[in-house]
Amino acid sequence: MKFLFDMFPVICFFSVYWFSDIYIATAAAIVATLSQVAWLKLRRRRVEPMLWASLAIIVVFGGLTLMLRDRMFIMWKPTVLYWLFAVVLGVSAASFGKNLIRAMMFKEVTLPDAVWARLNWSWVAFFVAMGVVNLAVAYNFSEAAWVQFKLFGGLGLMLLFVVAQAFFLARHMEEGKEKGKP
Repeated sequence: MKFLFDMFPVICFFSVYWFSDIYIATAAAIVATLSQVAWLKLRRRRVEPMLWASLAIIVVFGGLTLMLRDRMFIMWKPTVLYWLFAVVLGVSAASFGKNLIRAMMFKEVTLPDAVWARLNWSWVAFFVAMGVVNLAVAYNFSEAAWVQFKLFGGLGLMLLFVVAQAFFLARHMEEGKEKGKP
């Protein structure tokens, strides 16, 4: 359910796009993201920082798209979000010694510090690459191809990366078991 809740604005954007245009789809994504925040606030639940960041970026870039009637602003939105994630993960690790990937996963997985560091930096690299790929698709393919990439390509690449990470983690968890660790 959380995955569907998190994907709600993207699904709204994609669905509305196929029945109208990128501008109406952008407005739908803004409304969907605002609705997510409102829903959580009404239910007295915590709004995650990632959702606040996503809301700010969709309002700014979506708003510019609608006001200036320039679709490139909304096409830049995923890149800005990906690069924001990369910066947060990278700066947290390099400047503050905080590994946010570890903070999110430490209850489920026990790994050596070096493995946590590699995992964190691999996510930084992945988010940087995703931003670059998004721009490559936005500038070199049709609008419809970009919309399809935004939903299917982005999710597909994320899924492949998560599966690769699972294999990476499994190998290190096996090593831990062999050394007598739980």
